[in-house]
Amino acid sequence: MASLLPPAPERRRQHPGRLRVPDRTALAGVLFVLRTGGAWRDVPAETVGSSGVTAWRRLRDWTEAGVWPRLHAALLTELRRAGLLDLDDCSVDGSHVRALKRGDHVGPSPVDRARPGSKHHLIVDRHGTPLAVTLTGGNRHDVTQLLPLLDAVPPIRGRRGRPRRKPRCLYADRGYDFDKYRRLLWKRGVAHGSGLGKVRWVVERAFAWLHQFKRLRVRYELRGDLHLGLLELACSLICLRRLLQARQPSRQ
Repeated sequence: MASLLPPAPERRRQHPGRLRVPDRTALAGVLFVLRTGGAWRDVPAETVGSSGVTAWRRLRDWTEAGVWPRLHAALLTELRRAGLLDLDDCSVDGSHVRALKRGDHVGPSPVDRARPGSKHHLIVDRHGTPLAVTLTGGNRHDVTQLLPLLDAVPPIRGRRGRPRRKPRCLYADRGYDFDKYRRLLWKRGVAHGSGLGKVRWVVERAFAWLHQFKRLRVRYELRGDLHLGLLELACSLICLRRLLQARQPSRQ
Protein backbone atom coordinates (compact mmCIF):
# COMPACT_ATOMS: atom_id res chain seq x y z
CA MET A 1 0.00 0.00 0.00
CA ALA A 2 2.92 2.36 0.64
CA SER A 3 3.65 2.78 -3.08
CA LEU A 4 0.04 3.87 -3.71
CA LEU A 5 -0.03 6.68 -1.13
CA PRO A 6 0.41 10.31 -2.19
CA PRO A 7 3.68 11.95 -1.13
CA ALA A 8 3.69 13.59 2.27
CA PRO A 9 3.71 17.40 2.28
CA GLU A 10 7.07 19.02 2.89
CA ARG A 11 7.70 20.40 6.34
CA ARG A 12 8.29 24.09 6.77
CA ARG A 13 11.83 25.04 7.69
CA GLN A 14 10.67 27.75 10.04
CA HIS A 15 8.15 26.76 12.70
CA PRO A 16 7.79 23.16 11.44
CA GLY A 17 5.41 22.18 14.23
CA ARG A 18 4.87 18.62 15.40
CA LEU A 19 6.17 15.60 13.53
CA ARG A 20 3.80 14.04 11.02
CA VAL A 21 2.04 10.89 12.23
CA PRO A 22 3.34 7.89 10.21
CA ASP A 23 0.98 6.53 7.58
CA ARG A 24 0.93 3.09 9.20
CA THR A 25 -0.17 4.60 12.49
CA ALA A 26 -2.88 6.70 10.85
CA LEU A 27 -4.11 3.61 8.99
CA ALA A 28 -4.41 1.83 12.32
CA GLY A 29 -6.76 4.59 13.45
CA VAL A 30 -8.87 4.21 10.30
CA LEU A 31 -9.05 0.44 10.79
CA PHE A 32 -10.06 0.90 14.42
CA VAL A 33 -13.10 2.95 13.40
CA LEU A 34 -13.92 0.62 10.50
CA ARG A 35 -13.88 -2.51 12.65
CA THR A 36 -15.43 -1.22 15.87
CA GLY A 37 -17.90 1.30 14.43
CA GLY A 38 -16.94 3.86 17.06
CA ALA A 39 -16.80 7.59 16.54
CA TRP A 40 -13.62 9.23 15.33
CA ARG A 41 -13.29 11.11 18.60
CA ASP A 42 -13.24 7.78 20.45
CA VAL A 43 -10.06 6.50 18.79
CA PRO A 44 -7.68 5.68 21.69
CA ALA A 45 -4.59 7.68 20.79
CA GLU A 46 -2.64 6.07 23.63
CA THR A 47 -2.93 2.55 22.16
CA VAL A 48 -3.41 3.25 18.45
CA GLY A 49 -0.84 6.04 18.25
CA SER A 50 -3.04 8.38 16.23
CA SER A 51 -5.91 10.64 17.16
CA GLY A 52 -9.26 10.28 15.48
CA VAL A 53 -8.93 13.66 13.79
CA THR A 54 -5.62 12.66 12.21
CA ALA A 55 -7.04 9.31 11.07
CA TRP A 56 -10.08 11.03 9.52
CA ARG A 57 -7.91 13.55 7.70
CA ARG A 58 -5.68 10.81 6.35
CA LEU A 59 -8.77 8.88 5.20
CA ARG A 60 -9.99 12.02 3.44
CA ASP A 61 -6.65 12.61 1.72
CA TRP A 62 -6.24 9.01 0.62
CA THR A 63 -9.81 8.83 -0.63
CA GLU A 64 -9.42 11.98 -2.70
CA ALA A 65 -6.14 10.59 -4.09
CA GLY A 66 -7.88 7.40 -5.26
CA VAL A 67 -5.83 5.03 -3.11
CA TRP A 68 -8.59 2.52 -2.30
CA PRO A 69 -9.59 1.50 -5.86
CA ARG A 70 -5.93 1.00 -6.78
CA LEU A 71 -5.31 -1.06 -3.65
CA HIS A 72 -8.33 -3.22 -4.40
CA ALA A 73 -7.21 -3.74 -8.02
CA ALA A 74 -3.71 -4.73 -6.89
CA LEU A 75 -5.09 -7.37 -4.51
CA LEU A 76 -7.44 -8.73 -7.18
CA THR A 77 -4.42 -9.12 -9.46
CA GLU A 78 -2.61 -11.10 -6.76
CA LEU A 79 -5.66 -13.32 -6.27
CA ARG A 80 -5.93 -14.05 -9.99
CA ARG A 81 -2.21 -14.79 -10.19
CA ALA A 82 -2.68 -17.32 -7.39
CA GLY A 83 -5.64 -18.92 -9.17
CA LEU A 84 -8.13 -17.81 -6.50
CA LEU A 85 -10.51 -15.87 -8.75
CA ASP A 86 -13.28 -17.37 -10.86
CA LEU A 87 -14.55 -14.62 -13.13
CA ASP A 88 -16.72 -16.82 -15.33
CA ASP A 89 -19.72 -16.70 -12.98
CA CYS A 90 -20.36 -13.51 -10.99
CA SER A 91 -23.25 -12.39 -8.79
CA VAL A 92 -24.65 -8.96 -8.05
CA ASP A 93 -27.01 -7.60 -5.38
CA GLY A 94 -27.78 -4.55 -3.23
CA SER A 95 -28.17 -3.96 0.49
CA HIS A 96 -29.84 -1.10 2.41
CA VAL A 97 -28.18 0.71 5.32
CA ARG A 98 -29.62 3.50 7.41
CA ALA A 99 -28.00 6.93 7.10
CA LEU A 100 -27.95 8.98 10.30
CA LYS A 101 -26.90 12.17 8.52
CA ARG A 102 -27.92 13.90 5.35
CA GLY A 103 -25.52 14.13 2.46
CA ASP A 104 -24.89 12.88 -1.04
CA HIS A 105 -26.13 9.42 -1.98
CA VAL A 106 -28.84 9.50 0.69
CA GLY A 107 -32.54 9.02 -0.06
CA PRO A 108 -35.80 7.80 1.48
CA SER A 109 -35.51 4.05 1.90
CA PRO A 110 -38.57 2.09 0.68
CA VAL A 111 -37.81 -0.74 3.13
CA ASP A 112 -37.35 1.48 6.21
CA ARG A 113 -40.47 3.68 6.30
CA ALA A 114 -38.88 6.28 4.01
CA ARG A 115 -36.16 7.06 6.53
CA PRO A 116 -32.88 8.40 5.12
CA GLY A 117 -30.71 5.59 3.88
CA SER A 118 -28.11 4.50 1.39
CA LYS A 119 -27.62 1.36 -0.61
CA HIS A 120 -24.51 -0.73 -1.16
CA HIS A 121 -24.27 -2.40 -4.55
CA LEU A 122 -21.82 -5.28 -4.87
CA ILE A 123 -20.54 -7.63 -7.55
CA VAL A 124 -18.57 -10.75 -6.56
CA ASP A 125 -16.92 -13.68 -8.30
CA ARG A 126 -17.91 -17.35 -7.98
CA HIS A 127 -16.24 -17.57 -4.55
CA GLY A 128 -17.77 -14.36 -3.18
CA THR A 129 -14.66 -12.22 -3.58
CA PRO A 130 -15.69 -8.55 -3.98
CA LEU A 131 -14.85 -7.21 -7.43
CA ALA A 132 -16.46 -3.76 -7.22
CA VAL A 133 -18.81 -1.80 -4.99
CA THR A 134 -20.88 1.34 -5.56
CA LEU A 135 -22.96 3.61 -3.34
CA THR A 136 -26.35 5.18 -4.10
CA GLY A 137 -29.30 6.63 -2.24
CA GLY A 138 -31.68 4.24 -0.55
CA ASN A 139 -34.42 5.01 -3.07
CA ARG A 140 -32.45 3.93 -6.13
CA HIS A 141 -33.51 0.69 -7.81
CA ASP A 142 -30.95 -2.11 -7.85
CA VAL A 143 -31.05 -2.52 -11.62
CA THR A 144 -29.85 1.07 -12.15
CA GLN A 145 -26.45 0.00 -10.82
CA LEU A 146 -26.11 -3.16 -12.90
CA LEU A 147 -24.06 -1.60 -15.70
CA PRO A 148 -22.16 0.83 -13.44
CA LEU A 149 -21.04 -2.16 -11.36
CA LEU A 150 -19.75 -3.92 -14.45
CA ASP A 151 -17.93 -0.76 -15.49
CA ALA A 152 -16.44 -0.40 -11.99
CA VAL A 153 -14.67 -3.78 -12.16
CA PRO A 154 -11.00 -2.89 -12.74
CA PRO A 155 -8.82 -4.58 -15.36
CA ILE A 156 -7.60 -7.64 -13.43
CA ARG A 157 -4.17 -8.83 -14.50
CA GLY A 158 -2.17 -11.73 -13.13
CA ARG A 159 -2.38 -14.07 -16.13
CA ARG A 160 -0.99 -14.01 -19.64
CA GLY A 161 -3.08 -12.16 -22.18
CA ARG A 162 -5.42 -9.25 -21.82
CA PRO A 163 -6.63 -8.16 -18.39
CA ARG A 164 -10.00 -9.59 -17.43
CA ARG A 165 -12.81 -7.27 -16.37
CA LYS A 166 -16.16 -8.85 -17.27
CA PRO A 167 -17.81 -12.19 -16.45
CA ARG A 168 -19.28 -14.68 -18.86
CA CYS A 169 -22.47 -15.05 -16.86
CA LEU A 170 -23.95 -12.66 -14.32
CA TYR A 171 -26.43 -13.94 -11.73
CA ALA A 172 -28.97 -11.68 -10.02
CA ASP A 173 -32.40 -11.78 -8.39
CA ARG A 174 -35.71 -10.79 -9.98
CA GLY A 175 -35.08 -7.13 -9.24
CA TYR A 176 -32.59 -7.13 -12.11
CA ASP A 177 -34.78 -9.10 -14.53
CA PHE A 178 -35.65 -6.57 -17.22
CA ASP A 179 -35.55 -7.24 -20.95
CA LYS A 180 -33.79 -3.92 -21.55
CA TYR A 181 -30.87 -4.84 -19.30
CA ARG A 182 -30.75 -8.40 -20.60
CA ARG A 183 -30.22 -6.99 -24.09
CA LEU A 184 -27.56 -4.58 -22.84
CA LEU A 185 -25.71 -7.44 -21.17
CA TRP A 186 -25.94 -9.59 -24.28
CA LYS A 187 -24.39 -6.76 -26.31
CA ARG A 188 -21.47 -6.85 -23.88
CA GLY A 189 -21.12 -10.59 -24.22
CA VAL A 190 -22.47 -11.33 -20.73
CA ALA A 191 -25.27 -13.84 -20.09
CA HIS A 192 -27.96 -13.11 -17.49
CA GLY A 193 -29.11 -15.78 -15.02
CA SER A 194 -30.86 -16.15 -11.67
CA GLY A 195 -28.95 -18.90 -9.85
CA LEU A 196 -31.10 -18.62 -6.73
CA GLY A 197 -29.79 -20.99 -4.04
CA LYS A 198 -27.00 -22.32 -6.29
CA VAL A 199 -24.73 -19.46 -7.28
CA ARG A 200 -26.14 -16.20 -5.96
CA TRP A 201 -25.78 -17.07 -2.26
CA VAL A 202 -22.12 -16.00 -2.40
CA VAL A 203 -23.07 -12.34 -2.76
CA GLU A 204 -25.24 -12.58 0.37
CA ARG A 205 -22.26 -14.05 2.23
CA ALA A 206 -20.07 -11.24 0.92
CA PHE A 207 -22.48 -8.69 2.38
CA ALA A 208 -22.22 -10.53 5.71
CA TRP A 209 -18.42 -10.20 5.48
CA LEU A 210 -18.72 -6.49 4.73
CA HIS A 211 -21.11 -5.85 7.59
CA GLN A 212 -18.74 -7.52 10.02
CA PHE A 213 -17.03 -4.15 9.79
CA LYS A 214 -19.40 -2.33 12.12
CA ARG A 215 -18.82 1.09 10.60
CA LEU A 216 -20.55 -0.13 7.43
CA ARG A 217 -23.76 -1.36 9.11
CA VAL A 218 -25.01 2.21 9.50
CA ARG A 219 -23.81 5.16 7.47
CA TYR A 220 -22.40 7.86 9.76
CA GLU A 221 -20.29 9.79 7.23
CA LEU A 222 -21.82 12.95 5.81
CA ARG A 223 -19.63 12.69 2.71
CA GLY A 224 -20.53 9.83 0.42
CA ASP A 225 -17.00 9.49 -0.96
CA LEU A 226 -15.63 8.76 2.53
CA HIS A 227 -18.24 6.07 3.16
CA LEU A 228 -17.46 4.57 -0.24
CA GLY A 229 -13.75 4.72 0.63
CA LEU A 230 -14.41 2.68 3.77
CA LEU A 231 -16.41 0.21 1.66
CA GLU A 232 -13.52 -0.18 -0.78
CA LEU A 233 -11.06 -0.58 2.09
CA ALA A 234 -13.24 -3.34 3.57
CA CYS A 235 -13.32 -5.09 0.16
CA SER A 236 -9.52 -4.92 0.06
CA LEU A 237 -9.29 -6.43 3.54
CA ILE A 238 -11.57 -9.31 2.48
CA CYS A 239 -9.34 -9.94 -0.55
CA LEU A 240 -6.22 -9.79 1.62
CA ARG A 241 -7.72 -12.21 4.11
CA ARG A 242 -8.51 -14.70 1.36
CA LEU A 243 -5.01 -14.36 -0.08
CA LEU A 244 -3.33 -14.92 3.29
CA GLN A 245 -5.51 -17.93 4.09
CA ALA A 246 -4.53 -19.56 0.79
CA ARG A 247 -0.83 -18.98 1.48
CA GLN A 248 -0.91 -20.53 4.93
CA PRO A 249 0.36 -24.11 5.02
CA SER A 250 -2.39 -26.65 5.53
CA ARG A 251 -2.55 -28.21 8.99
CA GLN A 252 -2.44 -31.97 9.23
